[in-house]
Amino acid sequence: MATTIHCSLRPSMCSCGRQPSSISTSATRLSHKIISTAKELQQQFALRTRAVNSVSKRLLGAFVESTFTLSHQPLRPTEGNFAPVKEIGEIQEILDIAGEIPADFPEGVYIRNGSNPLFGALHSSKSIFGKSHDIWVEGEGMLHGLYFTKSSDNTWTISYTNRYVQSDTYRLEKELKKPCFIPSTDGDLPAVLIAAALNILMYGKAFKNISNTSVFEHAGRVFSAAENDNPHEIDLYSLGTLGSWNVDGEWKMPFTAHPKVIPGTGELVIFGFNLDRPFLTVGIVSADGKKLKRKVDIELDRCTYCHELGVTTTYNIILDTPLTLSKGRMLRGAPLIEFEKDSYARIGVMPHYGDASSIIWFYVQPFCTIHLVNCFEEDDEVIVRGFHVPSSIIMGPRLIDMTKETTKEYSRLYEWRLNLKTRKVTGKYLTGTEVALEFPVINNEYVGLCHKYAYAQVADSPASFAGGPGIVRPKFGGFAKILLDEKEDVTTKDTGREGLIKVEYHHLDRNQFCTGATFVPKVSGANEDDGWIVSFVHDEGTHKSEVHLIDTRRFGCGPIAKITLPQRVPYGFHGAFVSKST
Repeated sequence: MATTIHCSLRPSMCSCGRQPSSISTSATRLSHKIISTAKELQQQFALRTRAVNSVSKRLLGAFVESTFTLSHQPLRPTEGNFAPVKEIGEIQEILDIAGEIPADFPEGVYIRNGSNPLFGALHSSKSIFGKSHDIWVEGEGMLHGLYFTKSSDNTWTISYTNRYVQSDTYRLEKELKKPCFIPSTDGDLPAVLIAAALNILMYGKAFKNISNTSVFEHAGRVFSAAENDNPHEIDLYSLGTLGSWNVDGEWKMPFTAHPKVIPGTGELVIFGFNLDRPFLTVGIVSADGKKLKRKVDIELDRCTYCHELGVTTTYNIILDTPLTLSKGRMLRGAPLIEFEKDSYARIGVMPHYGDASSIIWFYVQPFCTIHLVNCFEEDDEVIVRGFHVPSSIIMGPRLIDMTKETTKEYSRLYEWRLNLKTRKVTGKYLTGTEVALEFPVINNEYVGLCHKYAYAQVADSPASFAGGPGIVRPKFGGFAKILLDEKEDVTTKDTGREGLIKVEYHHLDRNQFCTGATFVPKVSGANEDDGWIVSFVHDEGTHKSEVHLIDTRRFGCGPIAKITLPQRVPYGFHGAFVSKST
């Protein structure tokens, strides 16, 4: 989009000048007028959380259909496995298994969540107000489940199914058999504002509830989640949606896709962030999942894009980074989400049942971290480990020049040590720039505790960039085992590598890429790394999808089992293993 006010939610890492606008002043004024009218209508009809009445909806629907043209966003030839698939129907038994499922592998279900856009693709919109678009992380959530069942004679039965997460907006569009929401995440300023206003007027919300990011278990119940909505409870045996979970009506706000269990108590730490004050709220759910025991507003000065927080035995760990969201900034023609490289960053250490005044803040160098590996206490220090990532990760890294790939685009493991006694902080990189790592997992028994190992997916940069300039959809060509207590063997005179830790790799075959890796502990395992990495793997040469089981104590060896699935599984986001004992 050459000469428009680009209201991309794509975070900006540079201070280059804004492009001049070709959108007329009258169009911009009209967008503000429509926003104002929308607010007045909501107040007049008391429609804070409901859509307008049926007559108004029909009139607005006619206006939308005559003014906005929706189109499918095309995928490049290298992006075929980002295309959605259909629900497979009944659970299907799988007979095509290479290798053997270990006898001490637990019975349970491996589930992975991910974007699977309804009606065939993500959408773009074109109107007199400009263009607007869905972004690559949008699309309705679809769960892919692989069931491991053992008979009395120790024979394994493996089966597979997939289901959409049936959020309220999914059911709405499914019933109407057409896309209803106008894309309002990325695009020209007037188009984005008007799309959001019309969505609110017609459906009571600016964005769809997609529940496409993660899967988690608490108190014997399984949930899908995305951070713009409450989680949805899932029937583990059919992957059907049982309903939205708001903790017995006590949490009616955004809910993180990465809640954390407090070591020892079994309580669940949750949080949500908002564009308006209070920008961040933290809560604690009882171990039985029936009660919200604590809800505290964190007194931030801005809305920071907080995708994940950490827990230790005693504390919640809060990231206040300069990747921020601002409605005021968007109304000025700048991105809603932007990395403010000249702003501050800090990490907060908060007692589990503390309040905003009890937080100890440590100011650090500005950074962008989406996923934490783990946090734990050690003497007077709290150790926080997470991946420093490019600030464009949410909107999709954008490749401008194929010849200018830099280490700034690499995701690296970083460690902060926060001394609660001296109030000083130190930090360092733990991994180098030769590979980019993301989607970390650990043995869940060590969440919030000192641990020795972590695992991550290894980005395949050439494959990710192969589509050419534009938005990059990341692909991952293998796995890393991160040995946190072992230093890298430095056999050369390379400077700057002395403090790096040891990393082992498991590389997939050519044209194979993984998604949704998780760690599955061995039944009665004696060591932290007794277990397996389980992951969906797609072969872009054969167009077949598999699930691989990798022994984490023989990490560089081939998979001990490959399970060929009855249909293609698109690339997605986070996975989880729910054992039969849940």
